[in-house]
Amino acid sequence: MKRGLSFVLSIMMLAILLAACGTSAPKDEQSAQGNDSAQGSNSEKSLRMALVLPEKIGVNPFFVQMDEGFKKAGEEFKVDTKTIESTDPAAFEQNLRAAVAENYDLIITATFQAEDALKKVAAENPDKSFAIVDTTVDLPNVRSVGFREYEGAYLLGAAAGLSTKTDKVGMIAAMDVPLIKKYTEGFRAGLESVNPKAEFLVNYVGGFNDVAKAKELALVQFGKGADFIAGASAVGDLGVFEAAKEKGFYTSGQDTDRTVEDPEHIVLSQLKSTDTVAYQTVKDFVEGNFKAGAVNYGLKEDGVGLTYVTRDSESPLNAFVGQEVIDKVKAIKDDIVSGKIVVKDPLQQ
Repeated sequence: MKRGLSFVLSIMMLAILLAACGTSAPKDEQSAQGNDSAQGSNSEKSLRMALVLPEKIGVNPFFVQMDEGFKKAGEEFKVDTKTIESTDPAAFEQNLRAAVAENYDLIITATFQAEDALKKVAAENPDKSFAIVDTTVDLPNVRSVGFREYEGAYLLGAAAGLSTKTDKVGMIAAMDVPLIKKYTEGFRAGLESVNPKAEFLVNYVGGFNDVAKAKELALVQFGKGADFIAGASAVGDLGVFEAAKEKGFYTSGQDTDRTVEDPEHIVLSQLKSTDTVAYQTVKDFVEGNFKAGAVNYGLKEDGVGLTYVTRDSESPLNAFVGQEVIDKVKAIKDDIVSGKIVVKDPLQQ
């Protein structure tokens, strides 16, 4: 009996001691678990975004710059970002569907190459948010980010018209499609505004990657007396640059500052700030300002521009253009931003 009673008392005392330990010691543990839980909750809430590109990032500066802006925004706003490159149209649609399956909060893509696949995938996933740069997809869950390229092209055309010594200037464009008209017709309008007697030559490569054809067409224009030939053929511009170096005429690049590659011949660059729009798209989503529909960026929003006029360059200004021309084009830019000069959208005429 006594022995049994002693055993029961011992068990009771042990239980009391354990209960006391349980209420005092694990406070820190409970607090730590609470922090872990909060961190887990935060990490669950942390946004994840994918940039799904219709081709591999390579020599086309359009995608290189866009990827840079996307990653910069990801770092600044603490967003998990992933860039997915595609090798062909079929792979692109698969990559788009994979991004949906992986439940990214926002999926961004770009160019008319992505239109058809995005229309299908976005329509099938109405609760998912998408953005597409440089073209329009009219769906209630897609933000279409466009550029007023014709404003930047107007500045380039004005600079060419003020700089030419032969009154013959040209452009090697990628394709005769609506998007490219914003370059060719914007350039033409700027040229005519300052030098109505100048002749404008334009040829189309038929694609975005044909360096040899672009070079051949540039040589033809040079043979007709053009002393300035703008490149507007994406990767094909490399052929225009080669021809300029061989024959000694002057040229310009697109999207990023290409003057740094050969400032003796590449004397200007029409800028298209894909980094700005990618950054702003991420920022808007993070801050709750993301809405479907069309938005566009021009000179006023720093979406387009021209080297030496809207942004400085690492390259010295070539004497073919000269500071006097730049000052005049800066005045034109200010008039466009203020609304004094209205550059018409060629696609709306």
